[in-house]
This record gives sequence, structure tokens and C-alpha cells, in this order.
Amino acid sequence: MTTQAARLFRRMDGLFAVYKPQGVHWKLIRDTIESNLLKELNSCPPPAPQLAVKFQLLSSGENNGSKDLILSPSMLPSLADHPLVTGPQFHKVHVGVGHRLDAFSSGVLGVGKGNGVLEHLCGSHVTRDYTLEGEFGRATNDFSHTTRVIEKSTYDHVTQDKLERVLAMIQGANQKALIMYSQMDLRTQEAYELAVKGLLYPHGKSPPILTGLRCIHFNPPHFTLEVRCVNETQKYLRKLIHEVGLELRTSAVCSGVRRTRDGPFKAENALTRQHWTADCIIQAIAHFRKTTRKIRKSGMYRQTAGQLNSSAKVQEQIRSQIGQSDQISQEHVELTSPTSDRIVDGVTPGTG
Repeated sequence: MTTQAARLFRRMDGLFAVYKPQGVHWKLIRDTIESNLLKELNSCPPPAPQLAVKFQLLSSGENNGSKDLILSPSMLPSLADHPLVTGPQFHKVHVGVGHRLDAFSSGVLGVGKGNGVLEHLCGSHVTRDYTLEGEFGRATNDFSHTTRVIEKSTYDHVTQDKLERVLAMIQGANQKALIMYSQMDLRTQEAYELAVKGLLYPHGKSPPILTGLRCIHFNPPHFTLEVRCVNETQKYLRKLIHEVGLELRTSAVCSGVRRTRDGPFKAENALTRQHWTADCIIQAIAHFRKTTRKIRKSGMYRQTAGQLNSSAKVQEQIRSQIGQSDQISQEHVELTSPTSDRIVDGVTPGTG
């Protein structure tokens, strides 16, 4: 690998965001990006060929008029390193994909070579924003507007006030679930401050939870919702539109799912199809690295880290309390029944 290729390969090591259009599978986007990066790497000049000592037959008559043959050593480039023999320098460039989008959905998609950071972006403390397009009056078997209609209903009784009341009810139920799965001690001042600032996140595994839900457009039968959530899937979001219709005594289908933010990635930072080139990708990776440094230096990063540490402390306290109660109960059993066997139960609080 040449110095130029090695430098280019290091600059490609990072994360960036692309905009996935509707109707395109995420694997096609990944393969296109990998192909573009591979072409750029292989366009770098190959390393200088190694020289090998070779003996050539020369006629001695060139010097003294004799026809005898002699061996003359010379340094010639080795053909074993020739590009026509070895082929391209790079054969595969692996690009990971973060929280994926199905073919029906569009929006921001985080990709890159930082696999550990991609797993972090898929964690339970990373929120994502969506814009959901809904349509009242019909229902389908998979909650989207493109499949077979299984039910039709009227929607003249639906008003924006009724819709907002239903959304408030759904958000309240999700807020209770968020508090439960955050595993925070709500009696502490730190938990109160995190709840006020909206920095509570589920700790460990949890079902999909909506941390924000509001209507931004209402023109029956069409309406648009803005959603902020964690641990969600696009199928869950389409089903959300269906459940909103049921709560309003009608039916509804989802006509569009668009992700506008994926953790630190926003729609304005996502690269569109014509910008999936090596130069644009390298610039996007450099911009993301600067953004990451700012996030880590900000108070939000410290508060989130403090929340995770507090959750761990609360869990340790719960374990110690359960261990002490088990020890006391075991001592009581031994005093009341000396012949009974001693049983030690390791109790671990559920992580959801």
C-alpha cells in the first residue's frame, strides 16, 4: 500500500450520514458507497515495483569481436508486483450501517467504518426524529397505503383538538414507560433535573418508547405527526398511525415515514445520491468528528453520562439491599429450622 493510499484509507475511517430515498433498500446504498470508495482507493498510484537481479545473455563480440556468450547482471523491475499481475490494490471496503431503514421509509441513515460507534448510535439512549404522514378513512393489512385495503370508514367527526388529545394520552403512557425503564431513583434531585430537561433514557433493553409526539399538519383526511423515539422500528411507527385512527373511532394508514434525525446526524448533514463520492464522504467524516468533540464537551454529554452512572449506582444499591434481605431471611430460616438446607438465590433486577 502506498503512502497516499494509506492516508486516504485512514481518512475514510469514520462515520457520516446519507439520505436514503423511499423505495430503495439500504443494502443497495451500502454497496454503492463501498463501490465508490473502492474505486477511489484503487485510483491511487501503485507502489514502486521492487527491483530484482537478472542475468542477461550478451554476446562478447560486442566488446572484442568474439562470438562467445556471457552473462551480464542487471537490475530490472519484478513483474510479480505489476498491476496487471497482482490486480487492484484493494478488493473490499467494509462500510457498516447503523439503525437501518426499510424500503418503505426514507431519511437520514448513519453509515461508516466505525462499528463500535455505530453500535452506540443504535443504543437505547440515542433518540431519533421522524415525520409520519397519515391518512384517515381506510385500513390495510400492514398499516401502509400501498397494500390491499381491508376496511373503510368515515372521518368527518375527527377534529384537530380530538387528535391532539389522543396524542397527549399516548405520550403520557409512553412517559410512564420511560420513567420505569430508565431505572432512575425519582426521589433524587438529579432525576428531577434530567426529567425536566428531557434527558431521561431507558437503561438496557426496552420496547419502543415515544419521547415526543405532536401534530404539525392537519388537513383531513391527511395529517402529519412529528415523533421522537428510541428503540423503534418503522413497522411500529406505521402501526402508531393505525392506533391513532382507532382511538379516534375511525381508521388510518401511514403514507410516509421520513427520518429527520438519527442521533447526532441531521437531515441537512446527510449526503444525497450525487454526493456519495470519496471527496464528499471524507469531508462529511471530518465534520462529524468536529461535531462529536463539541457534543462531548457540552453539558448534555456529561448529563447523559451522569444518568448512566446514576442508574448503575441505583442498581448496585438495589442488589445490595436485596442481598441483605436475603441474608436476613436465610439467617431467620436457619434459626427457626436448623435442619433445613441453606439456599442462596442470586437475584438480579430485570433490565427490561
